[in-house]
Amino acid sequence: MPPSNTDTQKFRNDELVLRVSSAVDRAKWDESKYEAFIEALCGSRKYQKEAIRTTLRYLLGEEYLNLKELARNNYENNAALERMYGPWPNMEKHLQLPGQLAASLDLATGTGKSYVLYGIAAILLAKGVVDKVLVLCPSTTIEDGLIEKFIELAGRADLRGLLPTDSKIVAPHIINASESITDGSICVENYHAILEHVGSSIRESLRGQGLRVAVLNDEAHHIANEAETKAKRWKEFLVSPEYGFRYVIGVSGTCYVGDRYFSDVIFRYSLKSAIEEKFVKKVEYVSEMPGTNDPDEKWQLIYNRHSEIKKQLKANKIRPLTIIVTPKIRRCIEVADELKAFLVNQTGIKPEIADEQILVVYNNAPDLDKLPSLNNSSSKVEWVVSVSMLNEGWDVKRVFQIVPHEEKAFNSKLLISQVLGRGLRVPDGWQGEQPTVTVFNHDSWASRIRRLVDEILEIERKLVSKAIAESAYHFELHNIDYTLEPVTERISRPKTDPYKLFEKGFINFADDFPTESVDVEFERAGSKEHYTWQTKIKHQTYTSLEVAREMFSRFDEIEDEKLRAIYSKEWPVKKLQEVVENSLKLKKWALATDSIKQKCLQSLGTLRRAESVTVRYAPKINSYTKTTTQARQVEHVSAAELKNLKTIFYTDQARSSFADEQVEFFDEVVEPGSDYKSVLISNRHDFKTPYNIAIADSENERRFINQMVKAENLPHYSSWVKSTPMGFYEVDYYWRKGEHPKRGKFNPDFFIKTDKLILVVEIKGKEELAEISEENKRKNEYALLHFKRINEYLAKEKSPVRYKFNFLTPDSFNKYFQSLREGKIETFQSELDVKLNPE
Repeated sequence: MPPSNTDTQKFRNDELVLRVSSAVDRAKWDESKYEAFIEALCGSRKYQKEAIRTTLRYLLGEEYLNLKELARNNYENNAALERMYGPWPNMEKHLQLPGQLAASLDLATGTGKSYVLYGIAAILLAKGVVDKVLVLCPSTTIEDGLIEKFIELAGRADLRGLLPTDSKIVAPHIINASESITDGSICVENYHAILEHVGSSIRESLRGQGLRVAVLNDEAHHIANEAETKAKRWKEFLVSPEYGFRYVIGVSGTCYVGDRYFSDVIFRYSLKSAIEEKFVKKVEYVSEMPGTNDPDEKWQLIYNRHSEIKKQLKANKIRPLTIIVTPKIRRCIEVADELKAFLVNQTGIKPEIADEQILVVYNNAPDLDKLPSLNNSSSKVEWVVSVSMLNEGWDVKRVFQIVPHEEKAFNSKLLISQVLGRGLRVPDGWQGEQPTVTVFNHDSWASRIRRLVDEILEIERKLVSKAIAESAYHFELHNIDYTLEPVTERISRPKTDPYKLFEKGFINFADDFPTESVDVEFERAGSKEHYTWQTKIKHQTYTSLEVAREMFSRFDEIEDEKLRAIYSKEWPVKKLQEVVENSLKLKKWALATDSIKQKCLQSLGTLRRAESVTVRYAPKINSYTKTTTQARQVEHVSAAELKNLKTIFYTDQARSSFADEQVEFFDEVVEPGSDYKSVLISNRHDFKTPYNIAIADSENERRFINQMVKAENLPHYSSWVKSTPMGFYEVDYYWRKGEHPKRGKFNPDFFIKTDKLILVVEIKGKEELAEISEENKRKNEYALLHFKRINEYLAKEKSPVRYKFNFLTPDSFNKYFQSLREGKIETFQSELDVKLNPE
């Protein structure tokens, strides 16, 4: 687990890179002898050159005995590492291979890691430091790609001619482990070849020779992230005394264990730099799109985008790929079937053509052997459906759209880095503007994707609201640990007489259109630039007869046999069809869309059953618990949020509470005339909260906090806290959305401590007074019962503390605080409270 203080601070990955000293004794390692070779190998890609130079200084400069020594040296000279890990032993335990000259290189996917790997291997062999190099990778796809690239580079006479004349090895022999690993070889293998039961030459060829062998690991995040799988054997092999490996270097474009950055990175070339320097594609993702629950309509949007990209690339003679990412193999297969059905039914292509265009990718998938040919101009594949942990090593450069089918396929830095990595490579010989890869996500995930992408790109600046441990304003809160158990109730509604149907002769519809023009808003990662893409969706349509037949079939659901016969006789299909046609004629439509069909069916909803079944949830109390305001998790606010809805409240002490990288941004936020929203509490003693800053999530919350810090209100409470949207103090509730029961949790916005009363406040906009939502009715109901139980428990415990819960709108703020000042808060009811609790 990462150290606890990483929960309260954010770090730029660049701060966590271990610096390798450039002060190297040339008698031990003179990199200038290899400069011409490195220049020719890497061309204009300076980052590749620096990655090779840094690695070789570390391995050959004799400044460090092992990774532990390098890390300790950096820890003592880099305050960010101490803030990140706390005491040195915490950092030490996060080092993967501390006893070896081991390290990782963080090179963004699509930036040519194979050149770096070959450069390191070739120079180590030429220098004579090692006799053999073993390159391990997680899949046969990567193995094949590396072998092909290494054979090409080893065969280049210009590169061989630029190595020093006294080189031990000039032309490495490129092999895999199907043959013995002899001196002068670079052996490239899938890591499965190191397993004891596998018949490869690795163990026999390398046993006892580790001091003269360099091990290079491609996609090294597997070693750190897959401890419970066979990949655990990969690490065990690297540290085994049976081999005694000294030189171990890993390369990855996703140097994360979950969301935590590697502890042993010695060189980093970020995705942000790669995009800015145009070595990879730009990234854009959906920030807003039309709402639809019809799977076919979602496929239409994705297909339309794919088709538009295809037209744009026609001049480049490139057939684009769209990758659809699913979290599990089962969903991968199901989604591929859905896509095929859509292509056949909606676009008119033949099933055999759809099969040619769709490739399904997961471990041991039947068509996995087609992967290597995806980059061929002859490939007809346009759609790849894959599990979230996409196979690394795809050197596919025609990916222009990525569709995370579910949020959990795209919900960590590691997954996003991997998924984006599949689409970042720029096609060979690309001419014109820097190409773009589109992430066609659901817009409800946009904020999370934006945050994770921004953190990967390290472009989003944030401030953190966190507890001040020594604050005198902390206080205790009581809660209940309970489960909500479902209770089924049957409500009888006997009906002996038929309802009168369609007295007007028609059904009133909201406007709808068979073909709808829609706008999808995209945001470009890094620039925050937005633009709108316009397209069209064709809705499913039905004839009046088709709708009438489905309406008539609903009569079969009437439980009373007599009523069923009456309705069926009075409303035959032909008569129902006339009602539908009359309704359509009023709108001058010939066909009904799906929403219109549903409206017609809903008009018969009262007939469906003579009794209804409802489910409510009764609480089962497990225990009463306590927490403190110190336990509230940290809360972040970004630059974008401070320019929109959110506001920070702060005092003159806030600045010193931020990490160094946040101070500059804080200064920008609070600068007079800034576009960011902030409020200075000039007298720090008026800011009676135990956190360094308070974040108001809306204009209403800002107004409420302004009331809190008014001089006339300050004497009437001792402290207050602004809760977080999730996790800190949750109240369970149950409500119905349409016909479906929903269970949820909500965190009340504010807790205010007075002498013996803790005030709990949930803020809503005044629009709630006009039409109260069912969800807020249930929140109120369950919250009142929740705090009533707590008060009853506290009474039994002889505690004087009580809780008081209110819903407030801005119109009630003045009255609320007047009641507080006048000592009447215990009985206060807002206008919204009254509407939520009718007598």
